[in-house]
Amino acid sequence: MKKSKGYVILSITLVFMVLLGWYAFDITGKTSKKSDDGIKLGLDLSGGVSITYQIEDDNPSQTDINDTIAKLEERAESYSTEYAVYQVGTDRIAVEIPGVSDANAVLEGLGSPGSLYFIKQKDSEGNLNYQYDAQVGNSVLTTDIETLIENGSVIFDGNGVKNAEATYQQNQTYGTNEPVVSLVFNDEATDIFAEATKEAKESGDSIGIYYDGHFISVATVSQVIGDGKCVITGIDTYEECQEIATFIRVGAINLKLTELESNVVGAQLGSAAISTSIKAAIIGLILVMIFMVVMYGVPGVAADVALAIYITMTVAFIHMFEVTLTLPGIAGVILGIGMAVDANVITFARIREEIAAGNTVWASINNGYHKALSAILDGNITTFIVALILMLLGSGTVKGFAYTLMISIVISMFTALVVAKFVLRALFAVGLKNEKFYGRAKDNKTIDFMKHRFVYMAISLVVILAGIVSMGIHGATSGKALNYSLEFVGGTSTTFDFGQNYSPDENEAEVMAWVEKITGDSAVQINAVDNSTDITIKTRTLSQEERQAMADKIVEVYGVAEDSITTQSISATISNEMRSSAIVAVIVAVLFILIYIRFRFKDFKFATSAVVALAHDVLIVLATYALIRISVGNTFIACMLTIVGYSVNDTIVIFDRIRENLHGREIKSAEEVAEIANRSLTQTLSRSINTSITTFITVVVLYILGIASIREFALPLMVGLISGAYSSIFIATELWYMMKVRALKKAAK
Repeated sequence: MKKSKGYVILSITLVFMVLLGWYAFDITGKTSKKSDDGIKLGLDLSGGVSITYQIEDDNPSQTDINDTIAKLEERAESYSTEYAVYQVGTDRIAVEIPGVSDANAVLEGLGSPGSLYFIKQKDSEGNLNYQYDAQVGNSVLTTDIETLIENGSVIFDGNGVKNAEATYQQNQTYGTNEPVVSLVFNDEATDIFAEATKEAKESGDSIGIYYDGHFISVATVSQVIGDGKCVITGIDTYEECQEIATFIRVGAINLKLTELESNVVGAQLGSAAISTSIKAAIIGLILVMIFMVVMYGVPGVAADVALAIYITMTVAFIHMFEVTLTLPGIAGVILGIGMAVDANVITFARIREEIAAGNTVWASINNGYHKALSAILDGNITTFIVALILMLLGSGTVKGFAYTLMISIVISMFTALVVAKFVLRALFAVGLKNEKFYGRAKDNKTIDFMKHRFVYMAISLVVILAGIVSMGIHGATSGKALNYSLEFVGGTSTTFDFGQNYSPDENEAEVMAWVEKITGDSAVQINAVDNSTDITIKTRTLSQEERQAMADKIVEVYGVAEDSITTQSISATISNEMRSSAIVAVIVAVLFILIYIRFRFKDFKFATSAVVALAHDVLIVLATYALIRISVGNTFIACMLTIVGYSVNDTIVIFDRIRENLHGREIKSAEEVAEIANRSLTQTLSRSINTSITTFITVVVLYILGIASIREFALPLMVGLISGAYSSIFIATELWYMMKVRALKKAAK
């Protein structure tokens, strides 16, 4: 590369970085001020709409309530990837949706019946079932739906719809694209609709689509529709089409709901918590950048430029794709930082090896990127598989985490493989050509890791067993193996007039102190109701004596009348469906990882070892939750998912080096297997340590500067990072070695 081209690349990169930095800084500033133009934040960071519905049906079954909650969850997801839907008492359902400030806009559709009917224009006796009304500007029913169902005028209801999606089609009159709802019927409904359109065509009648109390389409039938597809036209906006399509897919709500109350609730974490998190991220990044320059010289500078662009691009993409950001989402960004740095660390280690082999610096840069590519791709693809499966099969917090992680992975690969590469080449071209700027790999003595493999496994086994024993003891004494938070087990909600505007930054410590004293539990959530001085305190389920103690304290401190204090039991906000979807998603993701590793490494021993190491890390983190009694809530799921993604990536890099060292070599003895395993671990050891340090730095700063709820999230994440590095070095490769040796002995018999 010519010097002039190097300067051009550096100039373009600098301009690109400045513009992205300005954009990200602007977005971050608006977000910290909770402006509508900033990033959408979850309930834990920004607040949102809280709606309580009264169930009007007499003695509703728990099955109907659970079904209704599940359908409300699906509807809530159309407004945000993060939400909470839970039962309150015996006859109420609460919905909390973040990032929304207009309660009326949500109320219009969220709790509506959403019933869909396809209706014939005339009944069997020739009477009109509906007719055009000039006053309302649309067709109206001439009799009740129940009567139309009884006399056979209803062709079928929404249960006949297999799928519904918003799309565009060309308007035949004006030649413009118009938004429509595209429907696909199931087999039974396809046959029924074909017969109904045949009859309507012969009689010149129309078929009306009646949804949620009014007609949304009334069309004269000009041809028989036998392919089981049709569209709903005449809808004003694409967004309205999306909303209708969502409600049709979900189906009718089983129970009759009426709005009891709706509020715009404040954030569980104050603005100070948000600004603290941003400050922690900036400090962590600066420390990581310093570390990279100290450890890798000129390549470290290229990595820092790439890392800065990664952060700014991630902020921009999260904003542009309107991803709702919560604490679990922040975990996805942190994991992305680790992936971005890791890709550079792998490459720079390869460059140093090439220089040590006697190649020129320029050749070493090119060879380094080429040889590092397979490890980077394999590590990122396996983590991307996890994110993709979680996005497709997960819900709520899981899906929000997956969106953020997918964005982070794609951007981190781009910045590491494209931005850092071009910047490093440009720095070389403008004059930084001396080998001392890049470093030379030392010829380290191979460490015999395999020799002490049983010691490493014993250490892990002791920690895991300690966690299991702890869960057993607590399960027997308190009925709770883990310290489940409100999101998992529900609790008690207490609402009263605080007497002034509640600010998490100013009032949280005061309120938390006396609430914890009464409940003996730190798992407390406090929400303010906007435009009022009311607050809601959610705690574990309180006994009658504890409820009275709460009421007495509120009367004493805030001078409110006891009869104005509202206390209710609430169900878990993490529903059984959400937990089940998270478990299923993780299992499916692990299966796909097994298949991918088997395909790439041509050996199930690699795949099995990687999955066992992954399970090891999950169990170690679970043991941490059990032993330290960290609150198990929304962030627990995100933490476990982060460990799954991180652990696999770390292990894959080492396995990639083993595969390279095995290439074209016929292994005949256990000694040869041990030599390759030990050499591969020694060669990648500095990379494993350095990449763990860089990711760990970010989480440590977050833990030190964060508030209590953030520390509860950061602590197990730190344990998971340490465990991920440990299992990659001391567990996964040792397992592969043991299985490989066993296979050799079996083949020799």
